[in-house]
Amino acid sequence: MSRRHLGIFTAAVLAAASLTACGGSGDDSAASPKTLTYWASNQGASLEADKTTLQPELDKFEKQTGIKVTVEVVPWSDLLNRLLAAAASGKGPDVVNIGNTWSASLQATGALVEFDDAALQAVGGKDRIVPAALAAAGAPGKPPAAVPLYSMAYSLYYNKKSFADAGITAPPTTWEQLAEYGKKLSTGGKWGLAIEGANPSENAHHAFTFSQQYGGEWFDSAGKPTFDTPQNVSAIKRYIDFMAADKITNPSNAEYAQNQSVSDFANGKAAMLLWQSAGSNLKTQNMPADAYGVAPVPFLASPPAGGKKVNSMVAGINMAVFKHTKNKDGALSFVKFMTSDEEQTILNKTYGSLPAVKTAASDPAFSATEQKTIQETLVTTAAPLPQVPDESTFETLVGTAMKELFADAASGKPVTEESVKAKLTDAQQKMR
Repeated sequence: MSRRHLGIFTAAVLAAASLTACGGSGDDSAASPKTLTYWASNQGASLEADKTTLQPELDKFEKQTGIKVTVEVVPWSDLLNRLLAAAASGKGPDVVNIGNTWSASLQATGALVEFDDAALQAVGGKDRIVPAALAAAGAPGKPPAAVPLYSMAYSLYYNKKSFADAGITAPPTTWEQLAEYGKKLSTGGKWGLAIEGANPSENAHHAFTFSQQYGGEWFDSAGKPTFDTPQNVSAIKRYIDFMAADKITNPSNAEYAQNQSVSDFANGKAAMLLWQSAGSNLKTQNMPADAYGVAPVPFLASPPAGGKKVNSMVAGINMAVFKHTKNKDGALSFVKFMTSDEEQTILNKTYGSLPAVKTAASDPAFSATEQKTIQETLVTTAAPLPQVPDESTFETLVGTAMKELFADAASGKPVTEESVKAKLTDAQQKMR
């Protein structure tokens, strides 16, 4: 890591230290071979909903092995900082869920068990895992730092009734159409598009996709940041402009960071949503499956030279084991259980994601329109975020810059190419 990156890393650790110190029973690595602690990511509509989903499976594992797993579901707004703090302190859970884009960054800390051939065999074998998912589990040329658990991609969700009432007969296929339709749909206290503007990771995911379509990259071939290129400036401005210029996004979305955009869509306050595997969340919020459609994320109508046909990152959740665990065999046994065909089918069906193992992925449970759309995107038009050590810092810095730009847009302050470039230049300088 660079000296600057270490400084940012240290700041993140300090910011999260109190969480690691007082986070409850899920925070101290288990000393007994009959116990494990597990930090799960928030995949459902709420932390409690995830606990309700996971607990029967954890009870099943305990019955099979005699190992009790204590779970804490950690919100996305806290997860990365808490993982970094646990990595630095050597104190934390045994097993964790991580965003797959963070794999190389967390691997660079040296705190995770690497899944060499022996470790992969212990959890069921490398050949079971979908190759694209495994490729997003660590730095190139190194053993994976985690095992894929849930596979996802972004899709466009749209309210069928809102579209019909506005005379719109099909979902948009270009961003220009999305902006046009969004203006028709932004009426009567309702809005065209819901956005999670205060969530840095969510912002960074869209930064990647828009940059690809504009022909940009966030890192060069040596892994050095290239944040403030003209392509990236255009990409970020296009996304922020849904609020700033097109005015199809409620200014209040600049403060959204905890799935409020999904709630707005479920409750009819917004007609469109860009999200990963939203179906289970929408079901929890009582939105019938036949009330919305699912379509691929749009593209630019006329991409510039170098623009790529990419409309999603290769999204997903990986499962990792901390080296500080006092029960490595039990931790690997738990990873094997969670990635078994049975559990992959149960959990991914519940969350609306796709299994990361080949045999479970062919189950008829994953033949619905949402899952077919995700699968088609993953196979044809998704690309992985760069697996470089600074990737998580990119998400924090660029995602926060976008959060600040959304705040500007919400307050009526102009968002210009100059203001976007200034934010990206500042973010890039913080990487050095």
